[in-house]
Amino acid sequence: MSKTIPLKITDHSRDAAGLKYVYPVISRRAGGVSVGVNLNPNNKCNWRCVYCQVPELSRGNAPKIDVTQLRAELDGFLRDLLQGDFMQRRVPEGARRIADIAISGNGEPTSARAFPDVVEAIVEAMREFELAGKIRFTLITNGSLMGRDYVQRGIAQMGEHGGEVWFKFDRALPELRRFINGTALSNQHIAENLKIAASLCPTWLQTCVFTLDGEPPGKAERDAYLGFLSELADTPIQGVLLYGLARESMQPEAPRLGKLPAVWLEEFAEAIRKRKIAVKVSL
Repeated sequence: MSKTIPLKITDHSRDAAGLKYVYPVISRRAGGVSVGVNLNPNNKCNWRCVYCQVPELSRGNAPKIDVTQLRAELDGFLRDLLQGDFMQRRVPEGARRIADIAISGNGEPTSARAFPDVVEAIVEAMREFELAGKIRFTLITNGSLMGRDYVQRGIAQMGEHGGEVWFKFDRALPELRRFINGTALSNQHIAENLKIAASLCPTWLQTCVFTLDGEPPGKAERDAYLGFLSELADTPIQGVLLYGLARESMQPEAPRLGKLPAVWLEEFAEAIRKRKIAVKVSL
């Protein structure tokens, strides 16, 4: 924790605190310091999103997690945030608050078999530091492994302790999703997984939008996305987290990606709201 380089919204480095599993970021969506829990320190994921900021990303699953070490790192870092001078040394004024603890990182976190044990460790740490009920506890996931029993156990634990799930859904047209996310999952399968998540824990759909070769998502994609939302009548999602690119992709497609203007995001958000679905927009 000796580094003194200020944290920035545009830098989500996983080694910002010099720890294996725990890292801090300034989150524009969370609105303060997000304490990240990285269950994929091996940079492996079962998807490959073209906008991913992880260097040397490769296909695979999370490694075996040392939950004891993870809990020790989390305790030590929370102590530095709450009782030490980390906020003064590393965090700009206006963001000096713990916004959430987020299970995220360098790959799909639910591929870690220890996922339920990690959830339990975080719940215990939040209780010990009197953070329960005061900050969010979030899982950021592509949602592809919702059918696994251990994943459902962990998400149910989160639901019991005030957590929430941010479930990735970037494109509704399957051919675009194969390119953007590197997955062949069908809309039906995604809808089934989303229903599982929402039944266990409050769940937001999170969608990253950007230009590809200078062009925004086309009308066919926008219509397909809105159509997907219209078919979720029996799935009680909290709403949509709509966000653009804030950090540079580390993938080969990076030169083809660009930021969308704020007006585009707001117009798309308004189209979603017309379907009686809440939307939060982050540029």
